[in-house]
Amino acid sequence: MDLRHLRCFVAVAEELHFARAAERLHIEQSPLSRAIKELEEELSVVLFARTTRSTRLTRAGILFLEHVRRVFTALDQARDSVKAAANGFHGQLRVALSDGITPSRLSALLVNCRQEEPEVEIRFFEVPLSQQIKGLNEDLYDVGFAQSNEVGDGVVAIPAWSDTLMVALPSRHPLLAHKRIPLDELLRFPLVLCDPQVCEGHAKHVERVLRRTEMEPLIAERVVSCDLMMTLVSAGFALGLAGAAHIASCREPGVVARPLALRVPPLTTYLLHLDDDPSDELARFIERVQTIESLESPRPIRGKTPDPPEDKP
Repeated sequence: MDLRHLRCFVAVAEELHFARAAERLHIEQSPLSRAIKELEEELSVVLFARTTRSTRLTRAGILFLEHVRRVFTALDQARDSVKAAANGFHGQLRVALSDGITPSRLSALLVNCRQEEPEVEIRFFEVPLSQQIKGLNEDLYDVGFAQSNEVGDGVVAIPAWSDTLMVALPSRHPLLAHKRIPLDELLRFPLVLCDPQVCEGHAKHVERVLRRTEMEPLIAERVVSCDLMMTLVSAGFALGLAGAAHIASCREPGVVARPLALRVPPLTTYLLHLDDDPSDELARFIERVQTIESLESPRPIRGKTPDPPEDKP
């Protein structure tokens, strides 16, 4: 088994079509088929169930693909580490990001890191929470950020910073009559929410808030980024729910932030790392995270809208 066999396997596993996989690898289909056959013979398993109409991974193939992807990730990291050393870096931190984190706080953290320890290279990986936890346990990442502390055994979740969960509305919307928006009123309108597959922690937090009423939310769209959420809100497509700092940092004009009328827990970003003694670089990184001051609440209105009347008790 060599890297050529593994690259052929990954191409077929992702394309599920031998002709497309061969085209992707810039080789003929016959050597590709031969490579897969050699791999299956060496492993003594069938990796693909093939018919005249389709190709699909067997259970063994699905498991093997998971391991092979980790092999290529490790190879990429080894290559990057060598390049970093050649460029004068004397250490490296691999940081996984899930759910998105408050942009201004990440920026402030990176400024501190570059000022205090410029010889340590910091690399970022945007991955779903489940993949981040798995990667921490398998030494693919050193530390991570996510909006969930449901991380299982062996991983520590430290609160890093918090944001108020706010409603994002277009600048001309009837709910702006409220300084604080009742949940029942919010659920009369379609919502754009984060995709739970990509933003697991954020999505669970919002789901717990929406469960406080028996009304069923009308979800118009699921998105993987706050930027797209704010674009849809600005266009009047739907209303959004996001952290105050994320709404404040969006570039869309005419997006207004309002708090909910009910008291809800803050949207907390956690720093995740393995439950063991951290390296010196990681220990100093954790200390810097804990010195990032909480930001002031952002201005609730972007653009110009009239002040709403006081809500009646």
